[in-house]
Amino acid sequence: MQPECPNLPAEDACLRDRLDSLYAVYNRRDYVHPDPIEVLYGYEEPLDREIAALVASSLAYGRVKQILRSVTQALGRMPSPGRFLSSADLPELQDTFADFRHRFTSGSELARLLYGIRRILETHGTLESAFLKCTSPGDETAAPALARFARALRVLTGKTCSPLFPDPARGSACKRSFLFLRWMVRRDDVDPGVWQNIPASRLVVPLDTHMFRIAAGLGFTRRRQPDLRTALEITAHFRAMAPEDPVKYDFALTRFGIRSGLNREGLMRALAQPAGRP
Repeated sequence: MQPECPNLPAEDACLRDRLDSLYAVYNRRDYVHPDPIEVLYGYEEPLDREIAALVASSLAYGRVKQILRSVTQALGRMPSPGRFLSSADLPELQDTFADFRHRFTSGSELARLLYGIRRILETHGTLESAFLKCTSPGDETAAPALARFARALRVLTGKTCSPLFPDPARGSACKRSFLFLRWMVRRDDVDPGVWQNIPASRLVVPLDTHMFRIAAGLGFTRRRQPDLRTALEITAHFRAMAPEDPVKYDFALTRFGIRSGLNREGLMRALAQPAGRP
């Protein structure tokens, strides 16, 4: 059930109702392909799923077909990521991914990321436990914890792989990292949500070009750069309508930039209708 927002202006309440209708129609597995989240559904073990999610989200840049090909290729080399990383040292990882490449990402960079994940798991058991250590009760969003987590991971992996998991403290929107958190924290027909202890209310919109254009069209931001400040500003608008789940509408809205046959211009006209009109 959607939490009540008693002080929400009528126009925003109307927009929220339209977004809820959009969510009901498009937030379904039928609309997942092509999206890298689809690779996560094949993993039943929570540890395998969170490792696969970090790899898939880290490689989620470029054309979606290329992303899916690269993610499938990377994960295909370790059918059970948890078991594989429990025994693989850095030389073995470098050898396993020696010929891997995804656009600007080399196999060596991916191997170092995986080695950093292995070292985190050796200490904390799961990525969720490691992330929890980075959280603070006073954090309004997950951005500060994500910055701490990224810095800890970078120490373990070396600077060469930092582009795979950037630090939001440097100002980047960190779309891929917030996408990883959405996948791990939220649980519905699309997001598999294997983490139990991070509240969805702290999530930040994974700001890609599709969401940036939609949010700007809705008047959620006037900023010209899709950076972290912009992502937080847009998230605040969504939080006003869905306080417990501000990234609830992310998947449904971004279908209109990813899937052929869905018209973003028509979407914007429908969402921008004045209050009181159907």
